[in-house]
Amino acid sequence: MTTLIMHPENKEQLAALKAIAKALKISVETSPYDPKFVAMIKKAQKGTSVEVNPNDVWGSLNLK
Repeated sequence: MTTLIMHPENKEQLAALKAIAKALKISVETSPYDPKFVAMIKKAQKGTSVEVNPNDVWGSLNLK
């Protein structure tokens, strides 16, 4: 079926969503990661990157 991603803003909203899901016999899965950590990783992924030629790994790093 369809997956829903919800972002409760506080513990009360989270508890209410879990209670509704339980009443409707819908399975609930939570992420083991802190949202601040996830945001930090996503921000880092948008940073600069360097393309490395696998045939010339040391030369393409420009370590001069």
